[in-house]
Amino acid sequence: QVQFVESGGGLVQPGGSLRLSCVRSGSGFSIYSMAWYRQAPGKQRELVAGINSGGSPNYADSVKGRFTISRDNARKTVYLQMDSLKPEDTAVYYCNHRPPMVVGGKDYWGQGTQVTVSS
Repeated sequence: QVQFVESGGGLVQPGGSLRLSCVRSGSGFSIYSMAWYRQAPGKQRELVAGINSGGSPNYADSVKGRFTISRDNARKTVYLQMDSLKPEDTAVYYCNHRPPMVVGGKDYWGQGTQVTVSS
């Protein structure tokens, strides 16, 4: 059974850094494109960064040059290194396949990890 377990969030000051991790259980991790998404209060969930099965990354314009996505297929883990954080990066961060996994006709998400950027 596939599950996504995100960790590494927290409270950080503007300009600070965090490293998020996501362990994806179940088989077949290495063949999937993976991504990090985020949802801020009152806003729709948005794509932050993606990485394909070959390891090529892509980023939303809002995080380009500040965030780095990577993956470790042996550990079934995808990472998001976040540097130069801004208050507008405050959100719950989720990892998932890209496009997101669908179960029972709905997108399937883990619990996410809260990132708060504030002084």
